[in-house]
Amino acid sequence: MQIAGRRISPKDRPYVIAEISGNHGGDLTRAKELVAAAAESGADAVKLQTYTADTITIDHDSADFRIEDPGSLWNGRTLYDLYDEAHTPWEWHAELFEDARRLGIEIFSTPFDETAVDFLEDLGAPAFKVASFEHTFVPLLKKVAATKKPVIVSCGLASEQDIRETRAHLAEAGSGPVCLLACTSSYPAAVADSNLARIPALAAMFPDCQVGLSDHTVGSVAAITAVGLGATVFEKHLTLSADDDTVDSAFSATPETMAAYVRDVAEAWSAIGDGAFGAASATEKKSERFRRSIYVVADIAAGETFTPENIRCIRPGFGMHTKYYEDVLGKTAGRDVARGTPLEAGMVADG
Repeated sequence: MQIAGRRISPKDRPYVIAEISGNHGGDLTRAKELVAAAAESGADAVKLQTYTADTITIDHDSADFRIEDPGSLWNGRTLYDLYDEAHTPWEWHAELFEDARRLGIEIFSTPFDETAVDFLEDLGAPAFKVASFEHTFVPLLKKVAATKKPVIVSCGLASEQDIRETRAHLAEAGSGPVCLLACTSSYPAAVADSNLARIPALAAMFPDCQVGLSDHTVGSVAAITAVGLGATVFEKHLTLSADDDTVDSAFSATPETMAAYVRDVAEAWSAIGDGAFGAASATEKKSERFRRSIYVVADIAAGETFTPENIRCIRPGFGMHTKYYEDVLGKTAGRDVARGTPLEAGMVADG
């Protein structure tokens, strides 16, 4: 999978997306600062959300349209009111896309309906994200698939059947490469609720897809764990300050913690390695001196017998392997060997 030429695979450093969502608070200047903060953090991409309240719902005050959840950040609000506050005005998009490109960070968005896909296509978005609550919206899936561009799908709340159907709809419509993100749709999400075992499960079910994590937890613990489980794409919300009071700020990283998140993910990936045994680095190879090998511990004349008094298994490890020690004992030296010399096979006359 590639996004704008950046390859995404288990062999490549994980791809990190900084999500602005509604943390701009309705202020374009703040939105531009978030794009700049994303670029400075080292994230690979910054992401917007493209919708209006009217493209998602209707303005209605009945119980169906009101969030009634004491544990929710948005308890008591109507859907329309929340989305009207949180949406990113479409007239901002071109300027934010231009800023990102000037700053050297990739930018794309989550469209929430078919008109948003067309709008983002006109802006040259290199990829599309499908939100957890939209992966059952089949017309949107088909519209995104028709662009043939990479598609990242969050799987929050999804059953296995939901995910299989989503993948099938994308495939039937001829989509570009697909990445599936494990996601816990709680805001914020507790690390203990992350269920990261879904990452290798998704990889096993969909070997043609990349897998990753849409991370609503606080900190990097879930992400570091996810790297070890095979995640190649990460999404993390970004805000400007821990003191912000925007719609998603409670579970968002600050510029400083986003930079740390990017570093943590990259370092966790670098720690995985290739599975090969033996010395993995020049530094580790220098540690050979701390292994034991056969050394001459008393001067030996040619023809003299090797005994426990003149050869021992000691540190450093530059002599013959200790497994040959008993074989060498009782044999004779083929030449003079000085104390402190690492024993070599050529020094044994009848070896």
